[in-house]
Amino acid sequence: MKFLSAIFASLLFAGAAFAQQPIIIKFSHVVAENTPKGKGALRFKELAEKATNGRVKVEVYPNSQLYKDSEEVDALQLGAVQMLAPSVSKFGPLGAREFEVFDLPYIFGDVSEMHRVTEGPIGQSLLGKLDAKGIHGLAFWDNGFKDMSANKPLHMPADFRGLKMRIQSSKVLDSEMRALGATPQVMAFSEVYQGLQTGVVDGTENPPSNMYTQKMHEVQKYMTLSDHGVIEYAVIVNKKFWDGLPADIRSQLDGAMREATRYTNAIAKSENDDALAKIKASGKTQIIALTPAEKTAWKKTLLKVHKENESRIGKDLIQSIYKETGFDPSKL
Repeated sequence: MKFLSAIFASLLFAGAAFAQQPIIIKFSHVVAENTPKGKGALRFKELAEKATNGRVKVEVYPNSQLYKDSEEVDALQLGAVQMLAPSVSKFGPLGAREFEVFDLPYIFGDVSEMHRVTEGPIGQSLLGKLDAKGIHGLAFWDNGFKDMSANKPLHMPADFRGLKMRIQSSKVLDSEMRALGATPQVMAFSEVYQGLQTGVVDGTENPPSNMYTQKMHEVQKYMTLSDHGVIEYAVIVNKKFWDGLPADIRSQLDGAMREATRYTNAIAKSENDDALAKIKASGKTQIIALTPAEKTAWKKTLLKVHKENESRIGKDLIQSIYKETGFDPSKL
């Protein structure tokens, strides 16, 4: 009898120990830890583990340690990782083409205009479209406005002619580069430095924080402060995993994500400003500031990209963002 009691007690102890095992969230991303997204992921880890009293453990894998940006969404859908923060450009190939509205050049004049979209009904409606793909959208994270770089000075649209420019996989970005007279080339983010170094591509577009932390400025002679578009991330989770969490855990993680989002979006501009200052200080890349006339020429050249992608993205969505931000194409 004592023997049976001992076995029963040990089983109870093992069961209790098993029940106390933390829920693991693997959070994979493709950029460095010292970028807005990298710091945001670490802040979420800290907040989530604290909010759940250790019932959740967040493992952050930066710099494509687990998956390249061309692989990570598939990995999430298969459940190999639980959380990502990919560029919203990744959702076009999934059939959620509406997210490519963020790739339209010059659709946002500044961060406050963009936040009126991402933090309002339009943004929530967009995130909701991911549920049918086995993905649950939690938040939008900023990475900042993009600048162009190349090994020749880019002042006017004509300067792009003949250049091979790296882009993310996005039909809108493909249209953008073709409108400028360049040849777009899709390439994984982790491969861009080598592509620039070896001349496989001549240039690229990125916020300064990505340029600096990936050392792209070391293999690019010129950087034009064009602010022509944004890189916006969506923090997403595997829907089956998320729906299977206890309700109190989901609530605690939602709270941690809201706080991490405020933090990430608050530091995005300062991180990019700091990175730009470091790029300037390196002396390896010449910084080009566009004159008002030059920027107007860029806008006029790239405006047709909006029209070309109306049927792909949705004319009503584009018009609703114009209305929200006050953008008026006729005034260019």
